[in-house]
Amino acid sequence: MGTISRLPKSNEEIEPCLSVVMPVYNEEHTIDSVIEVVLAQRPTLELIVVDDCSTDGTLERLKAWPARDPRVQLHRHEENRGKGAALRTAISKATGPWVIIQDADLEYEPGEYHLLLAPALSGKADVVFGTRFGGGVHRVLYYWHSVGNRVLTTLSNIFTDLCLTDMEVCYKLFRRDIIQGIRMEENRFGFEPEITAKVAKLGVRIYEVPISYNGRTYAEGKKIGWKDGFSALRCILKYSLTDE
Repeated sequence: MGTISRLPKSNEEIEPCLSVVMPVYNEEHTIDSVIEVVLAQRPTLELIVVDDCSTDGTLERLKAWPARDPRVQLHRHEENRGKGAALRTAISKATGPWVIIQDADLEYEPGEYHLLLAPALSGKADVVFGTRFGGGVHRVLYYWHSVGNRVLTTLSNIFTDLCLTDMEVCYKLFRRDIIQGIRMEENRFGFEPEITAKVAKLGVRIYEVPISYNGRTYAEGKKIGWKDGFSALRCILKYSLTDE
């Protein structure tokens, strides 16, 4: 892992070093756009896409990408198993020194990879979380979603003794050997509290950086719901109070 003398101000200042892992389910309207943006970022070494048995036209669009750009790997689940399961598959295929999670819905901005990579490449961090509550530009949406997020983050912090502001954020960056060394179990959105609890137990260096956020409405395709909040609570308790 290299070091940099100052914090990068853009992705153009960073050599390819990222394995971008992308779980996908029914995103035919955004998938081409998000892949184009991800591949346009200089830090992107490879993009590992796992289609979680999409039932719209997503898979047909995805099949064209490996021929268009050899950095794209495409894998498919023959039955819908959930975001966590798709991430397990994608992370196991990563080869770059750093792994970042990228959703397929354009809620998060790949042009901000440098923000998460800065503390990692400067030798300060092993894991970097983004935060949507750190003053970055964000679309104003659901109040009760933000309340639920803060409650879950607070409970997670109580049990992990971390001081995160956004445990449920998609943008999480890991040193590859760390994330591939963790046994991940959750199949759905419980991946977030599970991985947070397990990383906390490792005693690695964790940083948090503000990012922008362009959230979607349910009419625009947002998938997480209130039931996932109860599942997250279960995962916070389960993975904080039990050992591997």
